[in-house]
Amino acid sequence: MICGKAECGLQYAVKRSSGAVGYCSLSIKCGTRDEAGYHTGISHFTEHTLFKGTENRSASSINSYLDKLGGELNAYTTKEEIVLHSTVLKEDLHKAGSVLMDLATRPLFPENEIETEKSVVIDEINSYKDSPGDDVYDRFEEALFKGHPLGQPILGTADSVNAITCDELHRFVKEKFLPSRMAFSIVADIDEAKMEKEVLKLVKKYFGESKSQAPTSERLLSKPEPKLFNQTVDKHNHEVNAVIGGIAPSLYEEDARLATVLMSNILGGPSANAILNDILREKKGWVYGVECSYTQYSDTGILAICLGCDKENLQKCFKAINKALARLQNEPLTERKLKSAKKQLLGQLAISSDNGETQCLSMGKSLLSFGRIASDEENNKIIESITAEEIQAIAKKIFSSENTSKLIFL
Repeated sequence: MICGKAECGLQYAVKRSSGAVGYCSLSIKCGTRDEAGYHTGISHFTEHTLFKGTENRSASSINSYLDKLGGELNAYTTKEEIVLHSTVLKEDLHKAGSVLMDLATRPLFPENEIETEKSVVIDEINSYKDSPGDDVYDRFEEALFKGHPLGQPILGTADSVNAITCDELHRFVKEKFLPSRMAFSIVADIDEAKMEKEVLKLVKKYFGESKSQAPTSERLLSKPEPKLFNQTVDKHNHEVNAVIGGIAPSLYEEDARLATVLMSNILGGPSANAILNDILREKKGWVYGVECSYTQYSDTGILAICLGCDKENLQKCFKAINKALARLQNEPLTERKLKSAKKQLLGQLAISSDNGETQCLSMGKSLLSFGRIASDEENNKIIESITAEEIQAIAKKIFSSENTSKLIFL
């Protein structure tokens, strides 16, 4: 792997892999938490409207350019970043990279296209009401971080989206879309040194000879004070959806973060033998689904248990969850169980990293967050060093009575 930084400040990483398919992504350090002075949801709306035309390409050209090559072009927005990414045949990587750079540096935001896209995004906002499993987690996070930028909804509201203007979009991009806030990554079966030269040519084409400039507004990492709550909202749904969780280690608390990843996987990971899945679904048949999710931000994190069940099973589920948590808090894992849990997590991570797209997106995030990409060996070493006592301490801290909140859609 080759990593570097162009003179304009844009970071990049190129990694060789096998296969005929290539992946590239442009990650921008700009998300929902960076919307101060703008209408809520502008990050997500910007991501949508970047595709509506640039100085060099029409909206229809953007939509069909990579399609004609058999490739894909996509994007997403989180609380902390906007990511544009593409999958193409490796010989078309330069074309894909050119499109991503063009979208980020030459957007037009045509008035008629903006008004049309507002209807699309508002429909997306409304569609969440038909997906209570997703909606309940978003409402949980909003309540936990109420009054803080991390508590704002990624999609915004119908009113805030309707209020976004063309001038506001241009101002947002001019202020936030700086090369010093960007990372470009490629994973493909290519010569890394040659591709690095191509990347630098591409960067020079779109950013010129400009030297790195500091962002006009730095991200303010004001650690949120969580608002504890225990709420029930009557949704009159057939299925009850619930979230139980609290504050967890941030992205930069490396050892604690990986210990939390391991504990989360043990408790409610994707495998059938995860504690909560084994009890609530496999043995009792009380839930349609249950998972433990860990979201990491720059200054905080959330560990949440999410489940859906019939109303008559809700309290039984809570009782079983509390019992499982108490056991994790009070009884250290045996050496055999801890070794097995580590082996399972390392296997999952290895399989995940074998996916080129996942690897490419992860590289971009690592560059933006840490300015480097940790090797698998580094992460594996930390995971292997985690003790049963660390798992126990994390469980006690995150799921303590003074840290745990609950939201139920009844």
